[in-house]
Amino acid sequence: MPHERFQFTGVGGHQLAAALDTPDGPIEAYALFAHCFTCGKDVLAAKRIAVALAAKGIATLRFDFTGLGSSEGEFANSTFTSNVADLVRAADHLRETRKAPAILIGHSLGGAAILAAAGRIPEAKAVATIAAPSDPVHVTHFFKDRIEDIRAQGEGEVSLAGRPFRIKREFLDDVAEQNLMAQVKQLHKALLIMHSPTDDTVGIDNATHIFSAARHPKSFVSLAGADHLLSGKQDAAYVADVIGAWAERYVELAPQPAADTGTAPRNVVVQETRAGKFQQIVTAGPHRMLADEPVAVGGQDSGPGPYDFVLAGLGACTSMTMRMYADRKSLPLDRVTVTLTHSKIYAKDCEECETREGMLDQIDRVIRIEGELDADQRKRLMEIADKCPVHKTLTSEVRIVTKAAE
Repeated sequence: MPHERFQFTGVGGHQLAAALDTPDGPIEAYALFAHCFTCGKDVLAAKRIAVALAAKGIATLRFDFTGLGSSEGEFANSTFTSNVADLVRAADHLRETRKAPAILIGHSLGGAAILAAAGRIPEAKAVATIAAPSDPVHVTHFFKDRIEDIRAQGEGEVSLAGRPFRIKREFLDDVAEQNLMAQVKQLHKALLIMHSPTDDTVGIDNATHIFSAARHPKSFVSLAGADHLLSGKQDAAYVADVIGAWAERYVELAPQPAADTGTAPRNVVVQETRAGKFQQIVTAGPHRMLADEPVAVGGQDSGPGPYDFVLAGLGACTSMTMRMYADRKSLPLDRVTVTLTHSKIYAKDCEECETREGMLDQIDRVIRIEGELDADQRKRLMEIADKCPVHKTLTSEVRIVTKAAE
């Protein structure tokens, strides 16, 4: 995905480091992502979700809060309230330079911050939280043994995720004064709550409290098996898939180009996402999809593999060709199901093949025909299957011309 890095001015006057992941084609909507407490914009969950959303046409802005990552300022001087204000500043920056975010997404404490900021971003229509606490004060549980010292001394050093951070008394006072559930009750935006029932960092009861406080439209999706940080690649991809599909119902997406009704062939563009060793974004006209390899060979299994696409093309063409013939002949064909498998065989084992040495590619195609058809009709449909254009292409001489782009 195209990736743009820049800075914008936060509420404290510091320059905050931001990243915008955009689609390789038209942008349908903008989203704003808030990361977890003491994390950063480049934490794996944030990066994976942003890239996956970009593949669906949603440009996603993520940034480092004050004193984290590449942003200026001191973390110790930040509070929950200042983080919320910086989220509003980030939305302002998008509004001024691109378009205001229609989708707000927050992970962990970032989810609580997104809920608090949502009312100040009028263009936002859909809000999604991931493993969010129902009360920002929940974050103090991570250093509860240091709270008395911090209050007595005004500040203190705590260890969070194995790293030292300075926390001030002002931070404790600020989270204690928040009334997040009152803000949730007045949200007036579509809300999606995503939480793992086995989250041992922020318990599932937090999702229950948020859901109970919110008004409709509200939805809950269980992230069964996921950990708090969504460290599993498939968990982040699943979150992005759900958010993308859910948001379409509430967000007015940018108009897309009209479908190509001409007969001229259209380009298929394949480009590395750089989000994994093999992951690619495939663009065919207005359609976008991911290609990848299985985990066993070093991929993320985030999309079909190259041979999967070849088989899908042959299977789709087979079914379409049979459907066209059945409709033209008024045959009572209910449904066609094509199952395909690719393998390598020894040439000597293929009696009808011209090649006699080495290995050959073999595609096994099993066609299931449903409907009240007689034997002759079924036989004819099976004959028609071999006449599909992709079948003819794969079994004929194919010339591939390769040249370097200018």
